[in-house]
Amino acid sequence: MNQVSDLPWLTPLRGLVAGLAVLITATVSAGSVILLVRGDTGTEGETAVGSPRQALVPDRTLPSAPPVVGGPGVQVTPPRLLAVAAAQVPAKVLRDLAKVKNVQKVAVVDGGTVRVAGTGLRLLAVDPAQFRSWTPKVVADHPAVWSALARGEIVADAGVMKRLGMVLGAEYQLDGGPRLRVAASAALGFPGVDGLIGKELGAELGFASGVVVLVHGQHVNQQRVRDLLGGDAQVVAVGAEPTPRQTAVAARQVLVGRPDSYLELYQRGAGVCPGLSWTVLAAIGQVESGHGQNNGPSSAGALGPMQFMPATWKAYGVDGDGDGVSDIWSAYDAVPSAANYLCANKAGQGGEQLRKAVWHYNHSWSYVDKVLSLSQAYALAYPNQ
Repeated sequence: MNQVSDLPWLTPLRGLVAGLAVLITATVSAGSVILLVRGDTGTEGETAVGSPRQALVPDRTLPSAPPVVGGPGVQVTPPRLLAVAAAQVPAKVLRDLAKVKNVQKVAVVDGGTVRVAGTGLRLLAVDPAQFRSWTPKVVADHPAVWSALARGEIVADAGVMKRLGMVLGAEYQLDGGPRLRVAASAALGFPGVDGLIGKELGAELGFASGVVVLVHGQHVNQQRVRDLLGGDAQVVAVGAEPTPRQTAVAARQVLVGRPDSYLELYQRGAGVCPGLSWTVLAAIGQVESGHGQNNGPSSAGALGPMQFMPATWKAYGVDGDGDGVSDIWSAYDAVPSAANYLCANKAGQGGEQLRKAVWHYNHSWSYVDKVLSLSQAYALAYPNQ
């Protein structure tokens, strides 16, 4: 089997050099959804608020939400082989590949290398709607990943983000090309691939069309695949199905950069917990701090825009914007951390499990009723979000 470093357009990285041009995106504008008077919190919540419907007066100056491509529920078919051909693969060859023993599914995408300060990033250029099923389920179910591709931004592999010290939400100047924003990071699981971009952006950057082949199926003969693609084709095996523990770790590695508003922050944060509506996070954010207007500390010691107790934060806090710090005071970290905590209590299952998860956030059934009532009001106010 050929080594990953042998792939013709997948040259090894040697680390980003100093001097990368970085532009951090705008900060969240506090109170940009709804403002309510907030009382002092006791634990992760509890405050006196008025009728959610009376209080629900959306600020229509909010920027439009980004396009969301798909959502939870994709039936994933992860690749077992990844091949790079010397030229565009003809349709007949793809049909022949589909007939090879044990092959269940075949797809072809574009690929190429971009350079930042002379260092190569090896990317696949994909159609978001068609490619989702080829990624790990935690990635396929995360709307922010696919929205980023639709907007012409980069989704970087979690490993390359760490190895090269890249910053989520930052823009990087491509050598001889445009500035591109790294909008999301995820454990993609493709050997030798540093990230994803949209197919249209790949065409603009001059990527090779139809040269990267993905094959789904157990125990497929690699030599047969190589023979069909031609002697110059490189074929590598992709890892086996992840264990539940590996899946849980990968879920925590699906990160998004800094959005421009609380609305977008709640929408992205909900992606941490498939099945959880962003409106639940928005309702909690409104009750707890008026969307960052009053971050505590509370009389019980709860801190930050989502009012976490420090012990709870230690267990469930995440680095939501990829700056290397899990900051209880940062909305970029606190909102996805709230989703993480709710998900740990099975909020994504909805119904009674959602009620119980919100109760775990604050041990008060009146708090639960208040949050879920506000959540419904948000859904009515933003029916197309």
